[in-house]
Order: sequence, then C-alpha cells, then structure tokens
Amino acid sequence: MYTSLIRPLLFKFDPEKVHHFTFKTLKFAFKIPGVEQFFKKRFAVNDKSLEREVFGLKFKNPVGLAAGFDKDAQLFNELGSLGFGFVEIGTLTPKPQEGNPKKRLFRLKEDAAIINRMGFNNQGLASAVERLKKNKKRVIIGGNIGKNKITPNDQALLDYQKGFEQLFDYVDYFVVNVSSPNTPDLRALQDKEPLKKILFALQEQNKQKPKPKPILLKIAPDLSDEQLLDIIEIVQETNIGGVIATNTTISREGLQSENRKEQGGLSGKPLKSRSTEVIRFLSQNSKQSFPIIGVGGIHSANDALEKLEAGASLVQLYTGFIYEGPRLIKEINQKLSAKK
Repeated sequence: MYTSLIRPLLFKFDPEKVHHFTFKTLKFAFKIPGVEQFFKKRFAVNDKSLEREVFGLKFKNPVGLAAGFDKDAQLFNELGSLGFGFVEIGTLTPKPQEGNPKKRLFRLKEDAAIINRMGFNNQGLASAVERLKKNKKRVIIGGNIGKNKITPNDQALLDYQKGFEQLFDYVDYFVVNVSSPNTPDLRALQDKEPLKKILFALQEQNKQKPKPKPILLKIAPDLSDEQLLDIIEIVQETNIGGVIATNTTISREGLQSENRKEQGGLSGKPLKSRSTEVIRFLSQNSKQSFPIIGVGGIHSANDALEKLEAGASLVQLYTGFIYEGPRLIKEINQKLSAKK
C-alpha cells in the first residue's frame, strides 16, 4: 500500500514539506486510541532471536532509524512503534540554527536516492531535552551531536562537550558527527589530530559519570583506505564504543536523475556498495575489535543482511525507509528471524 498508493502521492510534493506533514500526521494519529497497537501489530516483529547486545546495550532488534529523520526528538516513541529497535535523534547543536537556505532536499527517483544540504537545521539542545524528559523508555535512543555553523573548528570541542553534557541523562548512546558534508569545514575534524582531541576529551568527560555511556563516531564514505586505517587506530586508542559507517557521500558516480548535480550529501541506493565496502574494511582490518553500525543504501532485507555479513552489528535506515516505508523494517527483521 505504501509504495503503490501513499508514496506516489507524497512524492508529488516538496520533500521537506512532506516530511513536516508526515510528522504532524503521525503525531496526531498516535493520539487516537488503538492506533499505536495497530502499528505495532502490523510492523513490529517480536522474536527473542532478534535481540542484540552491542556496546553494553540490549537492542530488541538490530534495525534502527538513522539520524536526520527525527532531528529534534519529536517522534521517537511513535517511530519505535513502527518496529525499530532504536532511534537516533539529531544532529543536535548547542544553539538552534536554521540550516542552509531552501530548497535543500531533493529526491532522485530514478536512482532511489536523496540529496540533502540541510546544514544541521535543528531547534537546539534545550528544546530536544524538554521533549526527551517525557520519554516513556519504549525504545533505545541515540543522541547525534554536532557543532554550530558559526563555531570555528578550533572551538568545536566545546560544542560537542555541551551536547554530551546536556543530553547525557536522556539518551542511551552518543554519536559524534564530524562527517556531514553540509557544514563548512566540518569534515576537517575527521583528520587524525582534531578527531583524537574531541574523542579523548569526551571520553574523559564520560569517565566522570557514575555510569559512562557508549560514544560512537560517524564517518564519511569518502575516506581513503589510509584514512580508514587512521580511524581504526583512533577508535582503538580512544576506546570509544564503535563506528557508524557511513554518512552521506559527495560522490555523484553513476547517477541518472535530473537533480544529480545538486550540492549536498547523497544517500540511498547509490551508496549501498561503498558503505558496505567501508564496513568490511573496518571490520577486517580491526579484527572485529569494535562494533559497527551499518547504514547506507539499505532498501531491502538482503541489503541489510549484506551489511551484517560484512561486519556490522546493527543497521540503520533512512532513505530506504522513505522509499519503501515501514514494511522494510518488518521484512528485515522477519528475514533475520527466519535465519535463526
């Protein structure tokens, strides 16, 4: 029903407006008695064999929602009812920011892809925290943190520290986002020395807590093998919880759609092979020494299985969720359940 009826209708309108409309609709719908149970019955797969314990957390299933969808922590409980094992909010910055000028979100229908240059648009940490205080603890929540556009790179650490401190009591794990292509100079923070500085400082902050929480690093798919080897060394040296591979790409290789030349990060099917290559490289060259969350181009149960077999412990959806709808979550979990 989604791909044959709902998606064609939604895809007739501006993607960013559709996103906000969908949020409002779901928020309203879930207030109606019985709707939450309907979605759970239709899409959730309850099977103990799907449970995963990764970086000290117990996930009811390995399929999560990637950051960027629920930026401001507005819909995490409702999204959890669609069958996700975890939901990652953000990217959140200390101060609210508008992001880049519109139009900044583009569908590439022929490629089953999306280009975005949103630029960390969000309402800021304080606004998200107020909503997270009302969390009913139905789903594991990750907090994806970044720096404000106006914050120079030599002061970026302070923004990440603020994000960590303000979200600490309300999320289950953290993700350090230094890999978005849509904030000027942000990817320079993936270089060895600035990245180590940020991660060591956050780990020191983490150690001061009675119960530290996992910190993960989200990396770009456009890194060279040499840079990926540096990432392995940094993860092992800083002893963070793991890696999310990968963010969006700046590559435009093989695209067919009219919007292919738009600036921004590309996600969806064209990213599938490269993100899997990065997962496999990290897993093999690190000798599976840290967990990996695999994301990028998952549009089918087989795509998810491919990432898990390449070395991912968990997977996340974003563009595949938009193109295929919530049935994709169910299909992945059903396929994994059947393999047991």
